[in-house]
Amino acid sequence: MLAYIIRRLLLVIPTLFGIMLLNFVIVQAAPGGPIDQVIAQIRNAQGGALARITGGGASEAGGEQTRAGRGIDPKLLADLKHQFGFDKPPGERFLLMMGNYLRFDFGNSFFQNGSVVGLIAQRLPVSISLGVWTTLISYLVSIPLGIRKAVRDGSSFDVWTSGVIIVGYAIPSFLFALLLIVLFAGGSYVQWFPLRGLVSDDWARLDWTQRILDYLWHMVLPVTAMVIGAFANLTMLTKNSFLDEINKQYVVTARAKGLSERRVLYGHVFRNAMLIVVANFPAAFIGILFTSALLIEVIFSLNGLGLLGFEAVLNRDYPIIFGTLYIYTLIGIVMNLVRDLTYMLIDPRIDFATRRA
Repeated sequence: MLAYIIRRLLLVIPTLFGIMLLNFVIVQAAPGGPIDQVIAQIRNAQGGALARITGGGASEAGGEQTRAGRGIDPKLLADLKHQFGFDKPPGERFLLMMGNYLRFDFGNSFFQNGSVVGLIAQRLPVSISLGVWTTLISYLVSIPLGIRKAVRDGSSFDVWTSGVIIVGYAIPSFLFALLLIVLFAGGSYVQWFPLRGLVSDDWARLDWTQRILDYLWHMVLPVTAMVIGAFANLTMLTKNSFLDEINKQYVVTARAKGLSERRVLYGHVFRNAMLIVVANFPAAFIGILFTSALLIEVIFSLNGLGLLGFEAVLNRDYPIIFGTLYIYTLIGIVMNLVRDLTYMLIDPRIDFATRRA
């Protein structure tokens, strides 16, 4: 087991290197880089006093002068390249970036005042709150519900819960969030919940019990909106996995031996059926934590990592783009390792340590 964990951890560095290299090439080839962004801001600020931009933006990675930089003072262009680090060859910039990232030094944002680590730390509580609560509630509701639907397959309970699940799956989380705002956040009916923010403005002046209640009060609507879609997928995944196992021969044999239905379900079926649910956990958690929350963060004015990454892409803020990508990838790799270890805990027959890494 220990040898397997060590082998997997040793694969982290080449995996990170390959993913970061691929994305570095793609991002560098994209038009409208940081220098083009600054030049556009200068032109807008001066009301067109500088020469008009000809053609579309081109990446700074190629050529001595970008299209957006035509007509710009060469010294200003050289200063901008030096400021953003584009006076070095792409290969050297990538190796320097990866060397810094291995020490978790992500540098400073191009367009936001602060270091990338500081900006991520500011936004992380929002994303952690949304991701953890959504994942926890989804699993606590979906797994028991999926098991009950599988056991009572075809019953009236299964039919009407499937109808609710289909509706929940069909409604996008952002649309459901807007509905919640209209109904419960002062849109047209009642104002039971706050409309924006992770905590109230006077949160620092509250005692610890009031702080907890205030935080949970703010989490109700955004987490409810995110849980709908996640819980629908997970419930059907759990049900179908249990149905597949319940119909197998070993379950018939266990029942023939006189074992109780509860013993058969949780002593034999559960371990096998939960494997596919466990396999889905890393992707579900990463998706909820970093991607699915983007529109929810916008709607409820929550400054999380999803919004930070989206703004960075729009502004071509490379340090934030690559810094957050590095962290996402690292978390994803670790979650995959946790998934494999959980496999072995659920089903001792699975032993990845005996296989080649």
